[in-house]
Amino acid sequence: MQDSPKVRMPGAVILALVMVCGHALGYVFGGWALIDENRSKLEHGQDLLMPMAMAWFVALFLWGVAALQVACVVLARKRRYWVRVVLIVCLSFVALSMIVAFLGSLVGGVPSLPAFVIAGLDVAALWMVSGPSGHDYFSARGPASGVIPA
Repeated sequence: MQDSPKVRMPGAVILALVMVCGHALGYVFGGWALIDENRSKLEHGQDLLMPMAMAWFVALFLWGVAALQVACVVLARKRRYWVRVVLIVCLSFVALSMIVAFLGSLVGGVPSLPAFVIAGLDVAALWMVSGPSGHDYFSARGPASGVIPA
């Protein structure tokens, strides 16, 4: 039985996966911060950021997206095509939101350099995952297990 050659994951794809993990961590903390801030405002008799049911919905949505992103990062070694599609959708969402955050900071008169840098990195990561290196890595399939090529 022949050993199938191991294909190394391109460094650009690894960088994109690290960025996805960072965003997933941000989603987890963001959901927690939303719930915590709403509870704090409720305890002090202030107006809530949003109704508590909506805050829980948003937090659960963020935690679900974070779990999906972490699952994609973990499963990226298996080179499944659907992992690439989910990563493209998640990175598109994050890149667009960071671009909107930067434009919002420009309109507010205080340009945010971190938002600009993160938006640029997100666009680069999206290009890496959806570009040729991501396509070559995620679309390649190894030989079926137990099948010996003739």
